[in-house]
Amino acid sequence: MDDIRRLLQEVAERALSPDAAAVRLRHFPIDDLGHAQVDHLRPLLQGHQEIVLGQGKTPAQVIQICESLATRSGSFLVTRTDGAMRSALGERFPRVEISVIGRTVFLAPDPEPPPSGRGTILIVTAGTSDLPVAEEAAACARALGQRVDRLNDVGVAGIHRVLSRAEALRSASVVIVVAGMDGALPSVVGGLVDIPVIAVPTSVGYGASFGGVAALLAMLNSCASGVLVVNIDNGFGAAAAAARINRVS
Repeated sequence: MDDIRRLLQEVAERALSPDAAAVRLRHFPIDDLGHAQVDHLRPLLQGHQEIVLGQGKTPAQVIQICESLATRSGSFLVTRTDGAMRSALGERFPRVEISVIGRTVFLAPDPEPPPSGRGTILIVTAGTSDLPVAEEAAACARALGQRVDRLNDVGVAGIHRVLSRAEALRSASVVIVVAGMDGALPSVVGGLVDIPVIAVPTSVGYGASFGGVAALLAMLNSCASGVLVVNIDNGFGAAAAAARINRVS
């Protein structure tokens, strides 16, 4: 949205001709790549540009999508990447930040603007095995212009760990709680704070966890009021919801 405002301002100040502006806008709002319709209207409608799901795409397809996004805004974020895709993106865009754990590739704007939210999004994990989903959420929240902090490995198996960090929880604007197994941690956190809590069930756990379904059902049935729940392993969805809450709170 900022680049559109700047473009209109340049036209209004006669620093740019209408014809030159039309050339810049020739791919607005859609850049048709054949295999993808890159949506450049997204920032005007949702406050952030399109985020690329790498899963199911080839490296070549993702690179072409990212080239379109980078040309328009100078940045992009790709989630659910594999090693080959990360290598290809790193070669094409040497400035990218790669999270192997979170499976994300992020090209930050240069210069990167300061965080836009009113406070911090705190991402809490029940265990180290939940880190891949938590790091996806962290990368997405940052790409959406948010300030991010982390509190790792404070699950209910040693509940004193999270109880001792109650002040850190209460100082955040939004808390994302990532947990597998029995999915109990969001209920504990929800009982300690008066801010939004977004629960992310993960597919971590033994057979009876049913790939995260047990954690999902536990979170949906939380007795702590106001706990919101996203889909299994959906760190991106949690970050997008947290960013919207943090912008309007």
